[in-house]
Amino acid sequence: MMERFYLIVSHVARLELLVPLGVKLVQLRIKDQPDTEIRRQITRARDFCAVHGAQLVVNDHWRAAIDLRCRFVHLGQEDMQTADFVALRTAGVRVGLSTHDEAELDRALSHDPAYVALGPVYPTLLKKMKWGPQGLERVAQWKKIAGQTPVVAIGGLTPDRLPGVFAAGADSAAVVTDIQMADDPEARTRTWLTACAS
Repeated sequence: MMERFYLIVSHVARLELLVPLGVKLVQLRIKDQPDTEIRRQITRARDFCAVHGAQLVVNDHWRAAIDLRCRFVHLGQEDMQTADFVALRTAGVRVGLSTHDEAELDRALSHDPAYVALGPVYPTLLKKMKWGPQGLERVAQWKKIAGQTPVVAIGGLTPDRLPGVFAAGADSAAVVTDIQMADDPEARTRTWLTACAS
């Protein structure tokens, strides 16, 4: 059963602030840091999530995840080309995969992922994307193709947009910018937790 609220943070300090509010699924997405810092943050996040009963997902850094005995990684399409899926499976690491078009979805599903992510569902401020907003029809299409594999919607999500996203078939809503940019990230996280639970 996939958690409906999927928090994505860019630093372990933010994870430590928000996970105690009741977050059960959190991705640590560290960019442009030396390997020692990446491993320091992953180790801290792993231990913190264990104490709070939350599932940590390590973005991109699959080798570190294996070395540090983490149980879940998320890979983008570029990372899939270099990732050792056999090593991940052997280490008992579950893998979530990003997808943006049907060819990518087919490729992702061939790896029997823990979930597939589709985005951006709505216009997003986070990063320049070569894909336009996918929309809710695409979410429904993905769910039909993915079958039993959970679908994570990401990109431009807000609590107001949640009912439509879940009605379209998404199993989980991944949130980055709406909480990252909030004046009060803790209050905003509580709003999301409430919205996802209702």
